Amino acid sequence: MSQTTETLTKEIFIECSPETLFSFFTDPDKMVRWIGRQILLEPKIGGKYRIDINGENIALGEYKEIIPNEKVVMTWGWEGSEIMPPGTSTVEFLLKPKENGTLLVLHHYDLPKEKATSNNNGWTHYMDRMRLLAEGNDPGVDPWSITK
Repeated sequence: MSQTTETLTKEIFIECSPETLFSFFTDPDKMVRWIGRQILLEPKIGGKYRIDINGENIALGEYKEIIPNEKVVMTWGWEGSEIMPPGTSTVEFLLKPKENGTLLVLHHYDLPKEKATSNNNGWTHYMDRMRLLAEGNDPGVDPWSITK
């Protein structure tokens, strides 16, 4: 496991209520429309989740904190990864009401340096898909969910 970690922070404004956006982190039928191709969720403190991105990349972890319509904190890691195994990093989603929508702020803590670029690209990709969906648009099939 990496000795050098960093924190990744990303923000995106989404024209929907925090209540609408919150459901995209706790409802597997909604989550699978923006990330992955198969989702298993236990949205409660200590509850596990499994996000199968494409049959090869599978994110695993558990919910650490849930404040309805405000905050979701989950441990994060990848099945079979030596660099970032499940539970070794933490993702925090903050939902801040702003004007006619919500400012979504993501902090990914304890991110191994080797994974910083790929996770930055990944969160950019998935936050854009979430914005489309939460604003009532269909982001379509996630191109990253299709194995080559």
